[in-house]
Amino acid sequence: MRKSIATVTLSGLALALAACGGQTPSAAPTTSGSASASAPAPAAKTLDGVTVEVAAKWTGPEQANFEQVLKAFEAKTGAKVNYASTGEDTGAYLGPRIQGGNPPDIAILPQPGLVQQYAKEKALKPLTPEVQKQIDDNYTPYWKELGSADGQVYGVMVKAAHKSLIWYRDQAFQDAGAQPPTNWDELIKTAQTIADSGTPPFALCGASGWTLTDLFENVYLSTAGPENYTKLSKHEIPWTDPTVTTALEKIGQLVGKKEFLLGGASGALQTDFPTCATQVYGQDKAAMVIEADFVATTAEQSGAKLGEEAKYFPFPKAGDTEPVVLGGDIAVALKDSKGGMALLEFLASKEGGEIWAKLPGYLSPNRNVSPDNYPAELTKKLAQTIISAGEAVRYDMSDLAPSAFGGTEGKGEWKLLQDFVRNPSDIKSIQNKLEDEAKKAWK
Repeated sequence: MRKSIATVTLSGLALALAACGGQTPSAAPTTSGSASASAPAPAAKTLDGVTVEVAAKWTGPEQANFEQVLKAFEAKTGAKVNYASTGEDTGAYLGPRIQGGNPPDIAILPQPGLVQQYAKEKALKPLTPEVQKQIDDNYTPYWKELGSADGQVYGVMVKAAHKSLIWYRDQAFQDAGAQPPTNWDELIKTAQTIADSGTPPFALCGASGWTLTDLFENVYLSTAGPENYTKLSKHEIPWTDPTVTTALEKIGQLVGKKEFLLGGASGALQTDFPTCATQVYGQDKAAMVIEADFVATTAEQSGAKLGEEAKYFPFPKAGDTEPVVLGGDIAVALKDSKGGMALLEFLASKEGGEIWAKLPGYLSPNRNVSPDNYPAELTKKLAQTIISAGEAVRYDMSDLAPSAFGGTEGKGEWKLLQDFVRNPSDIKSIQNKLEDEAKKAWK
């Protein structure tokens, strides 16, 4: 469910962000080599006559923009690239094709867990030294590890979603005399100030359990630090660990006050995403919504102008680390083809990232893609936070977990964090239940 929301909303996000920045997106690259003024001149067309098939979930504007990147690759190399949309269930599309011996050359996976799954099934091809060099040059070691299995590199992160944001309604802050907070204690004080003004501070999307995992991940990354975050994401430390206790205590300060949540805990747990964003902007019922960059689309659809009425601030530090949590898509090779590996090398390069960054609906995890490439001020700022966070950036923890624990409606982490919102006073009991479910999932 969280994947379909991101797909639908991200395509509209950058159009809104471009409008917010008072700029129009740069012209799409063409097959004549005009893709990027700063890009190197096209190399000799060494792939004339080669056809490459690439499959990804994207449709609509997202697909159209990606196809512009593919056109730039075609212009540079002479290859012909055919795009296939997998739909929302990437595994359901790829499974039969892999089993039938007819997979696409390249697949772009929405979850790192699929990299591990297909590696175990011997369905992935190791990346060539040329592709690995682009990864080493342009990505932090963490992203390289995320695309690896059993020490072998199989994938490259090509697209990111920024999940460490809190969106707010400017008029609600003005009415309360509040300012955007810079740390967790200030966030709680700001929430109290807004509540005292008569407006519920938060519209919480508690019916969509994945939004609660996003909240936990930001607080945990900030309080426990990147190394513990990685350990917990692999279940190398238990959910009963004191670091988890600390994070839940922090979250309890927010969800434990009835006046902080629109409709109280009961109302929050009956509100899904994107309804919570509509409650902030379209209905003016609350002041803030805690979610990713794709809130921008709902805000604009509700009539709020980005950068004026609809604003955001970085998720406040709850500990020593500035949290930057990303979602994203990983490209892998399902065939050991020259054309496929060349496309992966291009997508992992600074050149390929800069071409894509000039188009709507895109954030790059490539640290050498300058924020100056983005078409709007807000996307430039989001990109800069990814670069500035460096080695501390982490991937959405629930998407790294087995689906039974981190991605299933009414089960595992989703359900238990909903239970915690319902009764945040019994942290120990919730931790024990989280650990019990984790043990089952990581057998």
